[in-house]
Amino acid sequence: MQDLLSIETACGALQFDPAVGNIPRLRFHWAGHTIEPLYAAPWRDEPEAQADANLSPAERRLAGDFFCAPFAAAVDPDVPAHGWTANSPWRLEARKPGGLRLALAQDVHGARITKDLALAEDAPLVYQEHQIEGGESLLPVSHHPMLHLSGQGRFFTSKKRAILTPGQVFQPGRSCLAYPTRATELEHIAGASGKPVDLTRWPIGIRNEDFVTLVEAPGATLGWSAVIRDDENDIVFFLKDPSVLPITMLWFSNGGRDHAPWNGRVLGVTGIEDACCAGATGEAAALRENPIAAEGVATGLPLGEGRSHTVRHVMGAVPRPSGWTEIAGISVAGDRLTISDDAGRQVSLPWRRDFLKGHE
Repeated sequence: MQDLLSIETACGALQFDPAVGNIPRLRFHWAGHTIEPLYAAPWRDEPEAQADANLSPAERRLAGDFFCAPFAAAVDPDVPAHGWTANSPWRLEARKPGGLRLALAQDVHGARITKDLALAEDAPLVYQEHQIEGGESLLPVSHHPMLHLSGQGRFFTSKKRAILTPGQVFQPGRSCLAYPTRATELEHIAGASGKPVDLTRWPIGIRNEDFVTLVEAPGATLGWSAVIRDDENDIVFFLKDPSVLPITMLWFSNGGRDHAPWNGRVLGVTGIEDACCAGATGEAAALRENPIAAEGVATGLPLGEGRSHTVRHVMGAVPRPSGWTEIAGISVAGDRLTISDDAGRQVSLPWRRDFLKGHE
């Protein structure tokens, strides 16, 4: 097993697992607080799970955030779920203060993939960039950060055009949402019991496993998601360019998987997965007509000789200001990022100008 790679700034610390390409630990330091937003599976260090050949490397080492290419099941049965980007080694190419540059050791559909990770020096933010060069076929991609809540939370997001569940029940006997269904309001999506479920109030169920895809509204220039975690008393948020990553998938894992190594012990975890893919249905679905594409957005990145794609993503967290109960919006302008509540109060952070649009 390769040693973890670490980077640190005055505003945080991050560990990267080059064996499988994930971030098993992330800490932010801001305004006198330390915030650890991401989840790491308890079996990462359990010998029985690590020796289980039936588990993919990504599942054996499940943690934090990782880049999926392709997202979910691959067309090639020899490629593990979420692709080689989440299941095989990354090679360190360069290190700088607060940052790492890495390259995936093997190609994906003939494409070369590199990763840049950077902790901000002046704000509680992690900037990630993946460069995909060459190759062939259509490649569905996604980030896969797993947020942990000790108790309850509230979810807020940029405007969406549609909310969809997959065609099949996500976890038989453990799903609290209806499958398939389509809605336009997060507060009212059809539930398995016949009663609507509010996706903005977490947890959405008890001992459940559910999956839903949120499709960004037309014309959006910034996609964002934010969660107020009550017990942690903080705000965790994620930013993307919706022209590159037009959907956000929510994977609710709250004790709903009883098989090993899960054994019902993954509680209060939600994947907030910004993506360009066909939802949970995998790579094959992205290559044909599918419900996500029917909403008018891309479900994969078209690869080609001489062609490149840049996928950028930002994670951040701040202590919740006194009295805040809602997130009305997140915006970026110039070198400032602003989080606003429903009363017009604001939190402002330094920001890498035009990062998500690639105009460095």
